[in-house]
Amino acid sequence: MARFFAITSRGLNEGLESELRELGLEKVLRGPGGVFFEGSWAACYRANLRSRLATRILLPILDFPAYNPEELYNNVLKHDFTKYIDATGSISVDASVRDSGAFRDQRFVAMKVKDAIVDQFREKFEVRPDVDVENPDLRIIVRAVKNQFSLSIDTTGEPLFKRGYRVGHTDAHLKEHVAAGLLRMTEWKGDKPVVDPMCGSGTLLIEAALIALDVPPGVLRRGFAFQKLKNFRKEDWKKETELATAGEKTELPFKFYGFDVDKKALQVARRNAEEAGVGEWIEFETHPVETLKAPVESGMMIVDPPYGERLGEQGELIELYKDLAHIMKTSFKGWDCFVLSGNPELSAAMKLKAERRFPVYNGPIECRLLKYRMF
Repeated sequence: MARFFAITSRGLNEGLESELRELGLEKVLRGPGGVFFEGSWAACYRANLRSRLATRILLPILDFPAYNPEELYNNVLKHDFTKYIDATGSISVDASVRDSGAFRDQRFVAMKVKDAIVDQFREKFEVRPDVDVENPDLRIIVRAVKNQFSLSIDTTGEPLFKRGYRVGHTDAHLKEHVAAGLLRMTEWKGDKPVVDPMCGSGTLLIEAALIALDVPPGVLRRGFAFQKLKNFRKEDWKKETELATAGEKTELPFKFYGFDVDKKALQVARRNAEEAGVGEWIEFETHPVETLKAPVESGMMIVDPPYGERLGEQGELIELYKDLAHIMKTSFKGWDCFVLSGNPELSAAMKLKAERRFPVYNGPIECRLLKYRMF
């Protein structure tokens, strides 16, 4: 049994914890910045393949204090890195440092950790791994807070929000795992239509369609970092893949609907949906918010409107938020409507009372997912 750590964005920890439990993982425990779980390497494969909310799955290997470069170097040597890759493989070290007087330069920390690892290989095999920042066989994640260091093995590779279907995006697009996290917060069960009146590149609707069709989020990826490790078990990976895809649906009794005034954004959305294999289930249409009518009798609306981050933009957006509130009251009666608010002043212009408020971060922006029940 090994202990792994699933990382996610701020505000999604609770959802990630419940998701990992649903995946049958053991000893699931929330921590700062993510969720711990225990299991075999097959459990690691499962989390990478099937988690919609995680961004990376790490294998923590070392925790220690170090007050000078020599202590850092010697502590790294305590772990056997030669069990992960061959000496002819490649490595990369990703370091971040916070509040550490003795180690202010993260590049120096990364170099010192790298030196210890390659020296270990050289001493044992008289050959050392190459450094490959872009596509290493082994990526080590180093985090230092004050003088406390933690080292982990990255089992993921490219972040998990890079599902593999995005062929284009708009300037202000939601990351895929955040979109999936928002959908989870709504308690939508994948059983009714979803409408996005400002859908942009379509991420919310594509993630909703993948959920409704029970398509694992990792099936379109080019691969995972764990597949390059010496202990990779193809039989376990094949079994996890078969289990994950066994429940995929080929039919749905409803569709998803995306609207936007930006024709170029809708072109991107259609391409992304086709690449994800859900194009037939999503209808995209050019349409302004102020005259939008509900395309079906009942369902759920969810929208990520612009936040007015650029100077002078906020005033122009007030009318957009008022229009959104108007159609929610007049055209979406009986619906649950969710608005991701990154600007309290703009959401206040809607003059609607939110039934619930879910804190979440969209990148660096602190947001609230606001729930409105339209009677």
